[in-house]
Amino acid sequence: MTILVPFDGSELARTALKRAETFADSRDEELVVLTVVPDDKSFAVERGWIESGATYDIDRVCQQFERTVTSIVEDATFRCEIPTDSDVLTATATDDITRTIRQVAGELDVSVIFIGTENAGRISTPVTSVGSPLSKDPQYDVHIVRHTEP
Repeated sequence: MTILVPFDGSELARTALKRAETFADSRDEELVVLTVVPDDKSFAVERGWIESGATYDIDRVCQQFERTVTSIVEDATFRCEIPTDSDVLTATATDDITRTIRQVAGELDVSVIFIGTENAGRISTPVTSVGSPLSKDPQYDVHIVRHTEP
């Protein structure tokens, strides 16, 4: 089985990755880190992935995330996905990210997802968090990181 960590670069995501590494090692499971990068420059700017005046190069953003992940956990498998066009006209970037994480989780036969996003720890069902929709899926356990390591 596989441990999956959606990774957005936040401190909570970094903490989730470290905890997932320990958990994966204890269960001798593969650790996969997934960054979902929407084709939406304003989303990337809002998240601090790029400066507002910068060119939005998704490949470069993915490479930056891979370097960050490798600096935290050397032996994890890194994946960077761009959400496919949504069939739902009103889908938000968060909806697209959640859908992509679910697709990858199903593909990899994930046993546990470790989530540590900016919004997952603030309220139990925030509008902009992937935590709530992912935690409702009975196919895998979910570990939500609410506090960063000191």
